[in-house]
Amino acid sequence: MATELTRSTSTSVTNLGDDKEKGYLDSPALVTPALDPEKGSLNTSDPEADPNTPVRPYGKFKWFLICIAVYSTAFLYGLDNTIVADIQASAVETFGSVEKLGWLGIGFPLGSIATILSIGKAYGTFDVKWIYIVSIIMFEGGSTLCGAAPNMNALIIGRVWAGAGGAGMYLGVLNLLAINTSLRERPMYMAICGLTWGLGCILGPVIGGSFADSSATWRWAFYINLVLFAIFIPVYFFVLGSYQPQPNVALKEKIKTMDWLGVILNAGLYISFVMIFTFGGTLWAWGSGRTIATIVIFAVILIAFCITQAYSICTTPEWRLFPGDFLRSRTLVLNYVAISAQATGLFVPVYYIPLYFSFVHGDTGLEAAVRLLPFICFVIFGALLNGQFLPKWGYYWPWYVVSGVCILLGGSLMYAAVDVNTPNAHIYGFSIILGLGAGISQNTAYSVAPAKVPPHRVSDSIGFINAAQLGAIVIALTITSTVFQNVGFSNVQQALEGLYFSEGDIRAALAGAKSEVFTSISPEVREKVMEGIVEAIGNGYILVIVAGVISLICAALMKREKLFMEASAGG
Repeated sequence: MATELTRSTSTSVTNLGDDKEKGYLDSPALVTPALDPEKGSLNTSDPEADPNTPVRPYGKFKWFLICIAVYSTAFLYGLDNTIVADIQASAVETFGSVEKLGWLGIGFPLGSIATILSIGKAYGTFDVKWIYIVSIIMFEGGSTLCGAAPNMNALIIGRVWAGAGGAGMYLGVLNLLAINTSLRERPMYMAICGLTWGLGCILGPVIGGSFADSSATWRWAFYINLVLFAIFIPVYFFVLGSYQPQPNVALKEKIKTMDWLGVILNAGLYISFVMIFTFGGTLWAWGSGRTIATIVIFAVILIAFCITQAYSICTTPEWRLFPGDFLRSRTLVLNYVAISAQATGLFVPVYYIPLYFSFVHGDTGLEAAVRLLPFICFVIFGALLNGQFLPKWGYYWPWYVVSGVCILLGGSLMYAAVDVNTPNAHIYGFSIILGLGAGISQNTAYSVAPAKVPPHRVSDSIGFINAAQLGAIVIALTITSTVFQNVGFSNVQQALEGLYFSEGDIRAALAGAKSEVFTSISPEVREKVMEGIVEAIGNGYILVIVAGVISLICAALMKREKLFMEASAGG
């Protein structure tokens, strides 16, 4: 008896509706092709590969080593997304340049989003192993520059550089897992990846704060990456096998196919966006010529990018940077938007819960970061629930419903019910709700998207979803940083009216640095300053509330389909 894939609604996807009608997908797109154990490459000639059968050419021990090694890079990528959250004050004390502070948090995801689509295309074109290794080396090079930075500008450049390498590193993990796992087992592997990435994100402030408060100094928050990389070098080079997505195409032709114009415009798009909100209201007045010019430049680049991608200028529809044909898939678009909401619900609390405790309770970097533990535990709990039950239930939209409700509720409570006198237990309770919402849908899109495209588009689908996640992080952190800096500055300036503090003193106070503001004012004035800062922090949660609403809208519009196929015996 042969094993075949059933097509009934009870055991398989209830076909793909509008996606298939438009010729976007056909049924083989749902089947993970088998790996050729001799060549270590995909054998796409077997359209009836059992989705329950592992497809990797490695023995159990080698596969274990590879998993540990690649998951470690996912952890490091998550770690560096947030590790500066509690070292910013120390960096300002070392270098000054408080007006550039916002770039420390935004620089890393900016480097990632500026390159993520081009690196995603590279994974679909060149040898996956070597793109992954080069990305790791870039990440480590940027980390080295951050650790050894002689000034704030070098630190910012290192953050952007590391972000670009980190994006390729994380995309490599996702591609390696998609290539080497069956459709049935993939959600659990993706869940573990999301878990390690999320754990890194959430532990970033804890580890960064620990180094900042120790004799090792904040520089070791970046040097630690080199140590972990060194441990797994043999696995990356000698155990991990090569995989060529286009084995019959010459290297020269592969280079020619890259959408270089799209690469440049995509990078310029995000850089100009961040410049508007990072410089606007701090270095530049909102109505100044430089701010207006930057907004115009952003608009021109955005229009140019859309036109070049829509009409495949200097490229072809197949090789354009942005996979515009994905926009015809309702499922992919809704998952794109929903994971953007999830990323917002994850990253705003990661940065602003420790910030609250640092200001209101005077916590050290480590103490403030430890306050995130309730949030951490429930992000992990939610991610594990998702990885365990998503492949069994098959329905993916309910996860976004639960996520949206929790993010909306938690964000609303953090916005409306938190002030300088709020009991810690209440804040822990609110963060638990937020953590569950951020974790329970964290990996869903990474499991859904590869199953909705043909095998040769898996890398594009992962890049598409990762671009949504990273783009949301950049946008969320940029907007909340701008809100905090501008609203916080206005509130603190009003509270200190008549006390003749300079603008630099106020900016330094908002950075959490040891500022004259906090050491020379009366308790009554200090109370007013704290109230102004807490209000500015709370305003950032408006974005989280919006994210919760968007998640619920996306869930309501998703198809009620059972995505993951099951195998049954047939004659």
